[in-house]
Amino acid sequence: MTILEEYRARHPKSAALWERARTAIPGGITHDIRHLAPFPVYVERARGTRKWDADGHEYIDYWMGHGALFLGHCHPAVVQAVQEQVARGTHLGACHALEIRWAELVNQLVPCAELTRFTMSGTEATHLAMRVARAFTGRPKIVKLAGHFHGWHDGAAVGVNPPYDVPMSAGIPGATLDQVLICPPNDVKAAEGLLARGDVAAVILEPAGGQAGTTPTLPGYLQELRALTTRHGVVLIFDEVITGFRYAPGGAQAYFGVTPDLTTLAKIVAGGLPGGALCGRREPMALLAFRGDAAWDRSQRVAHAGTFNANPLSAAAAIATLELCADASLQARANKLGDELRRGLAAAMRRAGVPGTCYGEASISHVSFEGQPGLAGFDRPRKGDAYHLLRCALLNNGVDCSMNHGWVSAVHTEEDIARTLAGYERAFRALAADGVFGGR
Repeated sequence: MTILEEYRARHPKSAALWERARTAIPGGITHDIRHLAPFPVYVERARGTRKWDADGHEYIDYWMGHGALFLGHCHPAVVQAVQEQVARGTHLGACHALEIRWAELVNQLVPCAELTRFTMSGTEATHLAMRVARAFTGRPKIVKLAGHFHGWHDGAAVGVNPPYDVPMSAGIPGATLDQVLICPPNDVKAAEGLLARGDVAAVILEPAGGQAGTTPTLPGYLQELRALTTRHGVVLIFDEVITGFRYAPGGAQAYFGVTPDLTTLAKIVAGGLPGGALCGRREPMALLAFRGDAAWDRSQRVAHAGTFNANPLSAAAAIATLELCADASLQARANKLGDELRRGLAAAMRRAGVPGTCYGEASISHVSFEGQPGLAGFDRPRKGDAYHLLRCALLNNGVDCSMNHGWVSAVHTEEDIARTLAGYERAFRALAADGVFGGR
């Protein structure tokens, strides 16, 4: 059978659920990244490094909650914390002690964090960061790097995928897009030219590289950008939604030794439950505080609301997670397994005669049929259909991963890596047999 014939044969219950979903949900999915041709698998349960779909198939998981589950699925400490809290209340409509402990942990671990404010997602965190930066500097423009992703709000939905001058979504006002200046990644001179305009409030970027490091950051670039933004009085924002607590207990800023002014967090920061955060230096973060002055509180303060901000369930899961993530040995172990996975995948691609390679950093891997990107990203269109087919082939062989990213957790084992490499090699050979790269 071809890859798709096998996929359809193995997943009849997922196919039926997909047909139901299409009648109730726009496009049948609730997150764009879950789009998969011909249809997605539907997962019923998960534990540790494994999950099981509606048809009973077991997978070694490298989605890991879109990168949120650094401790794996259903970690006992997290489960216990949430179970105990749900019996006390899911939404107290009030301040509570857990939110204080959660903020204290973020401030303890993240180098730039003197104060922390919680949101419900990474998109909300980057939206708030831009607002704070504009209020702090009195300037309107935000510089973002081409190929870097900062959520789906209007102010960030441009310069994500080539062509970079086309927004990633319809429905965004041109006046909003005009406030965002797109800068090539790894190009300090280009950044300096934009900052010299004098109207830039902030530079925002993923410190380890665009879209989870798909386009890696050049060594030394962060240090130069830190010096440049300081010289121009511009707020430097690290989007550590992906890298926070993963690269090191203090995130990419600790890993690379560069401290920004503000940091946005989500995924691991909430322990696998919904939640995000903005943290940073005291001076800009203090713009969120009430002062008891009528003029300040009404028009000069940065307003921020959110019904579920710092809700006690997310706080309980977050505390249990961050207390464990403070142990750097977890990141060191995951990073070591990440190295093994990347080496093994690159070798499996060579053995299967599949073009491209595997690359990445820390505990994140990227499979690329186009080879490694240049400093400004990929200079040619990516083989989108091939990545859909790869994911189907992986699911046929007991591995669940995104189209091209893999997230190693702190609980993956050497045995997991070995079984994963065998599954990937079978998947690569199936792609070659299907004539994906020419011939059959």
